[in-house]
Amino acid sequence: MLLLKLYIVFLKIGFTSFGGMSMIPVINSEMVKHGFMTSSEVTDIVAIAEMTPGSLGINCATFAGMRVAGIPGEIFATLGVLTPTFTLCVLAAIFFKKMKNNRYMGHAMYAIRPATIGLILSAVFVLGRSAYFPHASFAPTSLLIGLISLYLLMRHKLSIPKVIGCAALLGLLIC
Repeated sequence: MLLLKLYIVFLKIGFTSFGGMSMIPVINSEMVKHGFMTSSEVTDIVAIAEMTPGSLGINCATFAGMRVAGIPGEIFATLGVLTPTFTLCVLAAIFFKKMKNNRYMGHAMYAIRPATIGLILSAVFVLGRSAYFPHASFAPTSLLIGLISLYLLMRHKLSIPKVIGCAALLGLLIC
């Protein structure tokens, strides 16, 4: 019964919050309301979840589930918080599969391309500006690492994790 309750609580959290920091008040409210944890314990869980790689919501669900009911608790809590995302992805896949030959959907997808390219270029500009011109001064070492990374990706077809590792190593050696 406890595992089902954990699943339902985190299912509710997954459906009613929008990820990231917006989940914290909902997690706190639900954990305290159901007597799973005190507000102080939730604060500790959130602090640990923030320091751990991965999604805040998944980390909080995993740590809270572990605290409440051990390994089975972490599994049920994590599945609960993931169910909304999984459900929406499945529904979107079904919708796109059914609409793939629809003329209007084709036009809509074609129209979305320029906006998508604009968003990607915006991200490149914002991230590039902060990486290559920190504090309004030019950072040639960052540009060198960026160009070497681009070369490794394009010319040698290295995987992205390998390029990230190489960039990190170069950053440690050069800086």
